[in-house]
Amino acid sequence: MNKQEIYDYLKEKNIWYEITEHKAVSNMAELSLIEVPYPQADAKNLFLRDDKKRNYYLITVKGDKRVDLKEFRKKNNTRPLSFASEEDLMSIMNLVPGSVTPFGVLNDTEIKVKVFIDKDFMELPNLIGVHPNENTATVWLKTNDLISIIKQHGNLVEVVQI
Repeated sequence: MNKQEIYDYLKEKNIWYEITEHKAVSNMAELSLIEVPYPQADAKNLFLRDDKKRNYYLITVKGDKRVDLKEFRKKNNTRPLSFASEEDLMSIMNLVPGSVTPFGVLNDTEIKVKVFIDKDFMELPNLIGVHPNENTATVWLKTNDLISIIKQHGNLVEVVQI
Protein backbone atom coordinates (compact mmCIF):
# COMPACT_ATOMS: atom_id res chain seq x y z
CA MET A 1 0.00 0.00 0.00
CA ASN A 2 1.17 3.49 -0.77
CA LYS A 3 0.23 6.70 1.03
CA GLN A 4 -3.09 7.23 -0.78
CA GLU A 5 -4.04 3.59 -0.34
CA ILE A 6 -3.47 3.94 3.43
CA TYR A 7 -5.79 6.97 3.52
CA ASP A 8 -8.40 5.11 1.47
CA TYR A 9 -8.11 2.07 3.75
CA LEU A 10 -8.66 4.18 6.88
CA LYS A 11 -11.65 5.89 5.29
CA GLU A 12 -13.11 2.56 4.15
CA LYS A 13 -12.76 1.15 7.70
CA ASN A 14 -14.38 4.31 9.11
CA ILE A 15 -11.37 5.01 11.33
CA TRP A 16 -10.85 8.55 12.63
CA TYR A 17 -7.54 10.06 11.54
CA GLU A 18 -5.84 13.36 10.79
CA ILE A 19 -3.05 13.97 8.31
CA THR A 20 -0.12 16.34 8.61
CA GLU A 21 1.64 16.74 5.25
CA HIS A 22 5.27 17.84 5.58
CA LYS A 23 8.64 17.71 3.86
CA ALA A 24 10.34 14.32 3.89
CA VAL A 25 11.78 13.48 7.30
CA SER A 26 14.03 10.51 8.00
CA ASN A 27 14.51 10.76 11.75
CA MET A 28 13.14 12.31 14.91
CA ALA A 29 15.55 15.27 14.77
CA GLU A 30 14.16 16.28 11.37
CA LEU A 31 10.58 15.79 12.56
CA SER A 32 11.21 18.01 15.59
CA LEU A 33 11.73 20.95 13.19
CA ILE A 34 8.20 20.56 11.84
CA GLU A 35 5.13 21.88 13.60
CA VAL A 36 2.77 19.00 14.25
CA PRO A 37 -0.55 19.00 16.14
CA TYR A 38 0.29 16.17 18.57
CA PRO A 39 4.04 16.15 19.27
CA GLN A 40 3.52 13.96 22.35
CA ALA A 41 2.20 11.21 20.05
CA ASP A 42 5.14 11.11 17.61
CA ALA A 43 6.33 7.56 17.04
CA LYS A 44 9.81 6.28 16.29
CA ASN A 45 9.98 2.91 14.53
CA LEU A 46 12.80 0.37 14.54
CA PHE A 47 12.78 -2.54 12.08
CA LEU A 48 14.85 -5.35 13.55
CA ARG A 49 15.74 -8.97 12.95
CA ASP A 50 17.18 -11.70 15.11
CA ASP A 51 20.68 -13.10 14.62
CA LYS A 52 19.37 -16.05 12.58
CA LYS A 53 17.37 -13.79 10.22
CA ARG A 54 14.29 -15.86 11.02
CA ASN A 55 12.25 -13.38 13.05
CA TYR A 56 11.51 -9.78 12.22
CA TYR A 57 10.24 -7.15 14.62
CA LEU A 58 8.93 -3.63 14.44
CA ILE A 59 9.33 -1.66 17.65
CA THR A 60 7.22 1.50 17.85
CA VAL A 61 8.11 3.85 20.71
CA LYS A 62 7.54 7.45 21.71
CA GLY A 63 9.82 9.63 19.62
CA ASP A 64 11.99 10.81 22.51
CA LYS A 65 12.75 7.32 23.87
CA ARG A 66 15.91 5.32 23.40
CA VAL A 67 15.60 1.57 22.97
CA ASP A 68 18.16 -0.64 24.69
CA LEU A 69 18.09 -3.71 22.43
CA LYS A 70 19.76 -5.95 25.00
CA GLU A 71 17.20 -4.98 27.63
CA PHE A 72 14.37 -5.35 25.12
CA ARG A 73 15.64 -8.81 24.18
CA LYS A 74 15.67 -9.94 27.81
CA LYS A 75 12.18 -8.60 28.56
CA ASN A 76 10.63 -10.03 25.39
CA ASN A 77 12.51 -13.31 25.13
CA THR A 78 14.04 -12.84 21.67
CA ARG A 79 17.35 -13.92 20.20
CA PRO A 80 20.02 -11.21 19.80
CA LEU A 81 18.69 -8.31 17.71
CA SER A 82 20.13 -6.00 15.10
CA PHE A 83 18.71 -3.66 12.49
CA ALA A 84 17.29 -5.40 9.44
CA SER A 85 18.85 -4.59 6.09
CA GLU A 86 17.42 -2.15 3.54
CA GLU A 87 16.80 -5.18 1.32
CA ASP A 88 14.74 -6.90 4.04
CA LEU A 89 12.83 -3.69 4.69
CA MET A 90 11.94 -3.41 1.00
CA SER A 91 11.18 -7.10 0.41
CA ILE A 92 9.07 -7.58 3.56
CA MET A 93 7.31 -4.24 4.09
CA ASN A 94 7.93 -2.48 0.75
CA LEU A 95 9.45 0.49 2.60
CA VAL A 96 12.64 2.49 2.29
CA PRO A 97 14.76 3.70 5.23
CA GLY A 98 13.25 6.78 6.83
CA SER A 99 9.71 5.61 6.06
CA VAL A 100 9.45 2.75 8.55
CA THR A 101 5.95 2.59 10.04
CA PRO A 102 3.47 0.10 11.47
CA PHE A 103 1.40 0.61 8.30
CA GLY A 104 4.23 -1.22 6.51
CA VAL A 105 2.95 -4.51 7.92
CA LEU A 106 -0.02 -4.16 5.56
CA ASN A 107 2.53 -4.97 2.83
CA ASP A 108 3.89 -7.97 4.81
CA THR A 109 2.28 -10.69 2.70
CA GLU A 110 3.98 -13.52 4.60
CA ILE A 111 2.99 -12.09 8.03
CA LYS A 112 6.65 -12.21 9.16
CA VAL A 113 6.79 -9.10 11.32
CA LYS A 114 5.83 -9.04 14.99
CA VAL A 115 4.98 -5.55 16.20
CA PHE A 116 5.77 -4.19 19.65
CA ILE A 117 4.05 -0.92 20.60
CA ASP A 118 5.19 1.15 23.54
CA LYS A 119 2.63 1.02 26.36
CA ASP A 120 2.96 4.80 26.76
CA PHE A 121 0.84 5.22 23.59
CA MET A 122 -2.09 3.69 25.49
CA GLU A 123 -2.25 6.63 27.89
CA LEU A 124 -4.68 9.45 27.18
CA PRO A 125 -5.21 10.86 24.62
CA ASN A 126 -4.47 7.37 23.17
CA LEU A 127 -2.98 8.86 19.98
CA ILE A 128 -0.11 7.78 17.80
CA GLY A 129 1.50 9.53 14.82
CA VAL A 130 3.08 7.36 12.13
CA HIS A 131 4.02 7.68 8.47
CA PRO A 132 1.51 6.41 5.87
CA ASN A 133 4.28 4.28 4.23
CA GLU A 134 5.97 7.48 2.99
CA ASN A 135 7.91 9.97 5.10
CA THR A 136 6.18 13.04 3.62
CA ALA A 137 3.22 12.89 6.01
CA THR A 138 2.20 11.79 9.47
CA VAL A 139 -1.12 10.11 10.16
CA TRP A 140 -2.56 10.63 13.64
CA LEU A 141 -4.98 7.98 14.84
CA LYS A 142 -6.11 6.22 17.99
CA THR A 143 -3.54 3.69 19.19
CA ASN A 144 -6.27 1.05 19.62
CA ASP A 145 -7.30 1.51 15.99
CA LEU A 146 -3.72 0.98 14.81
CA ILE A 147 -3.46 -2.18 16.92
CA SER A 148 -6.74 -3.46 15.43
CA ILE A 149 -5.49 -2.80 11.87
CA ILE A 150 -2.30 -4.78 12.54
CA LYS A 151 -4.19 -7.68 14.14
CA GLN A 152 -6.79 -7.78 11.36
CA HIS A 153 -3.96 -8.11 8.86
CA GLY A 154 -2.74 -11.14 10.79
CA ASN A 155 0.49 -9.84 12.32
CA LEU A 156 1.12 -10.37 16.01
CA VAL A 157 1.17 -7.19 18.08
CA GLU A 158 2.07 -6.71 21.72
CA VAL A 159 1.82 -3.62 23.86
CA VAL A 160 4.88 -3.55 26.12
CA GLN A 161 6.70 -1.14 28.40
CA ILE A 162 9.82 0.03 26.57
